[in-house]
Amino acid sequence: MWSSLRYCSSRALTFTNTLRTSKQWQRSVAVAVATSVLGYEYIRRNKVYLATDIKESQNFMAEPITERKVLQNEANMKSRMEIMILDVQSEFCKALEKFEDTHKFKVDRWKRPEGGGGITCVMEDGDVFEKAGVNISVVYGILPAAAMQQMRARGKKFSNKDKLPFFAAGVSSVIHPRNPNVPTIHFNYRYFEVSNGDGTTTWWFGGGTDMTPYILDEDDGHHFHKTLKKCCDRHDNSYYSRFKKWCDEYFYIKHRNECRGIGGIFFDDLDTPDQESCFRFVTDCAKNVIPSFIPIVEKNKDKGYSYNDRQWQLLRRGRYVEFNLIYDRGTKFGLVTPGARYESILMSLPPLAKWEYCHLPKEKSKESKLLEILKNPKEWV
Repeated sequence: MWSSLRYCSSRALTFTNTLRTSKQWQRSVAVAVATSVLGYEYIRRNKVYLATDIKESQNFMAEPITERKVLQNEANMKSRMEIMILDVQSEFCKALEKFEDTHKFKVDRWKRPEGGGGITCVMEDGDVFEKAGVNISVVYGILPAAAMQQMRARGKKFSNKDKLPFFAAGVSSVIHPRNPNVPTIHFNYRYFEVSNGDGTTTWWFGGGTDMTPYILDEDDGHHFHKTLKKCCDRHDNSYYSRFKKWCDEYFYIKHRNECRGIGGIFFDDLDTPDQESCFRFVTDCAKNVIPSFIPIVEKNKDKGYSYNDRQWQLLRRGRYVEFNLIYDRGTKFGLVTPGARYESILMSLPPLAKWEYCHLPKEKSKESKLLEILKNPKEWV
C-alpha cells in the first residue's frame, strides 16, 4: 500500500513540476512574442535604419555618396546616418512635388575632392514654392583649423594634434513659399565624429526644425509646436522645453533685437544617453517634418494676399538672409571647410528679398502683431 502511495505521490509531483515548467515556458514564449511584436512595431513606425535597409530603399533622389555595397556591409553609425538622410531627402522632396503640377526638383549629385560629396535638390519658380532646397552631404577629411577652434570653444576636448580626421553627414532644407500665408520652414539634422588619434572617437548629433511665418496664423503655430513636442516626448519629456528655449535663443538676430521666426526646436552636441538613443531621436525628428509642415501648406497655399503682404514677406526674407550670413553656425562651418560647395551652402537664401530703410509696421496691424511675437517669443504648447 505504501509503495502505491509513493508511486501516486511521485506521479502527482512530476505532474506538478511539469505543469509549473509548462507555465514558465508559456510565460517565456509570451514574453518573447510580446518583445518581438513591440520590436517590429517600433521598427515599422520609427524606421530604425540598419545597413540592410539600403537593399529595400531604392527610391533615393540619386545614388548614395558611399558605394551601396559598402553601406550594405557596414552597420556603423556613418552608414546608418547616410541611409537615413537619403530616405528623408527623398520623402520630403516627393511630398513637396505633389503640390506642383509641372515643376520638379533638379537633382545635382556632387563630389568633394577632399573626400565625400552630396546631393543637392532644388526646385525654383514653382506655383506653390518659389524656391525649395533639400540637401544632403556626406563629407570627410581633415578638420579645418578654424572649425577645430570653434568646436573647442564649445567644450570639445580633442587631442592636441593639428590634423584630426573628421566625418560629417546631414540633411538640410529650406523652403521659401510664394504665398505669404505659407511660412518658410527650415530643418537640419546631422551627425559628426572626430578621430582623436589615440583610437578614440568624439561624436555628437545636432539639428532642429523651425518655422518663419509672414502672416501669423496662431493655429498654425500651435499645430507646429504641438507636433514637435509630441515627437520630443517620445524620447525624453524634457527635450521639447529645453530645445524650444535653445531654438529661440539660437535664431535670434542680435542687431535687430528679434527672432528670425516663431522657433521650433534646436540642439547641438547631443551625445547622451547613448549613441543609439540619440540616433533614434534625430531620425524621429527628421521624419516629423512632413506632419508638422505639410498640413500648413495644404491649408494656406490658395489663400489670397495683397501687394503689401508680398512686400512684407520680402522684408522678412531680408532678415532671414541677415541671420544666415552673419550668425548661422552651419553656414560658417561650410564656408571655412576646404572644398566646400558654395552653391549648396547658399541654397538656403531666398530668390528675392528686400531691405527698406528704417521700416516699421503700422501699429495694431497684423505685421506689428507678428513683430511683437518675434521680439517676445511665446509658449505655443
